[in-house]
Amino acid sequence: MTFGATVRRRLVNCLLRWYARERRDLPWRRTRDPYRVWVAEVMLQQTQVDTVIPYYKRFLRRFPTLSSLARASLDAVLKAWEGLGYYARARHLHAAARRIVVQHGGRFPRAFPEILALPGIGRYTAGAIASIAFDQRVPVLDGNVRRVLCRVFNIDADPSQSATQKRLGSLATWLLPRDRPGAFNQALMELGSQVCTPRRPRCSICPLRDLCEARRLGIQESLPAKRLRRARPHYDIAAGVIWKDNRLLIAQRPARGLLGGLWEFPGGKVRAGESLAHAARREIVEELGIQVQVGEKMATLEHAYTHFRITLHVFRCRYVSGQPKALGCAAWRWVTPRQLDRYAFPTANRRIIAMLRSGKIPKGTERQRAASH
Repeated sequence: MTFGATVRRRLVNCLLRWYARERRDLPWRRTRDPYRVWVAEVMLQQTQVDTVIPYYKRFLRRFPTLSSLARASLDAVLKAWEGLGYYARARHLHAAARRIVVQHGGRFPRAFPEILALPGIGRYTAGAIASIAFDQRVPVLDGNVRRVLCRVFNIDADPSQSATQKRLGSLATWLLPRDRPGAFNQALMELGSQVCTPRRPRCSICPLRDLCEARRLGIQESLPAKRLRRARPHYDIAAGVIWKDNRLLIAQRPARGLLGGLWEFPGGKVRAGESLAHAARREIVEELGIQVQVGEKMATLEHAYTHFRITLHVFRCRYVSGQPKALGCAAWRWVTPRQLDRYAFPTANRRIIAMLRSGKIPKGTERQRAASH
């Protein structure tokens, strides 16, 4: 099929009519407020819609305006984000809100280059905000859009390669109508999410079925080309639930890096040839400069991140000596179990907290002292 101006108009019209009829009623589609569009687009990065919806509503109840987000502490933002994962998104959101207040007088910038310059915003997110909130003719290229374009135009090159991305970007720009560019971008994303899915695409109900080259050739399930995935490395992590009287010691991760700014039970990677208990004791010394008695193992938890997996070995520990210092962490606190709710923890650590509250990890000092004899 030749993809000229006539086919382009037909594709645009078919897709927009389908979107008007079939689009899901999602909370961020009821507004063109750039702040709310931005929050939604950031939350939707690598996270399913059904997971995002309750977080989006709670986050906006807590921070209803850009200025309220900018005024908040990072701890408060991370707590509101707790459980959604990919916490760098929350840190960037907070930093960008503060920058908008300082550099743009608290008004979300309209110009695409200015949106793109904000922390944590790439070309896709900037394009989504510019087109949806401001009706600017800027394309978007997320995984759903790439998949639709690869199939409709029979592009069999790896979409992760820069040359293919440039080609797809040119196609997305060419297709984008001058009127309602935001609706068209959302229609492409919705089609990829709901119809032109990675597996078993629903071609029989697709509004572009008569225009799709991959469907015509019967190769829709083999596109886009799949790149080989490397096996994710695995690490053993030893951590301690450290008691002193009826309080627990928690540490805050450095602001930069994985899970930056979140709180956790102290610990770290187990070295080759090192016992789990020794690793827990060593990591606590390196992180906080204190001596602990490592007791029995209380839990073994499996957890997967995007690029690696961990097995978290949790030990009940008793504080022995030393004044905690922030050596390998950003801060530390002695807290009661009830106070844990004030802090944002990664998912694996929240599972430890759930065990503490269920009684699966004993609380208090009497049981520990008895166990240590």
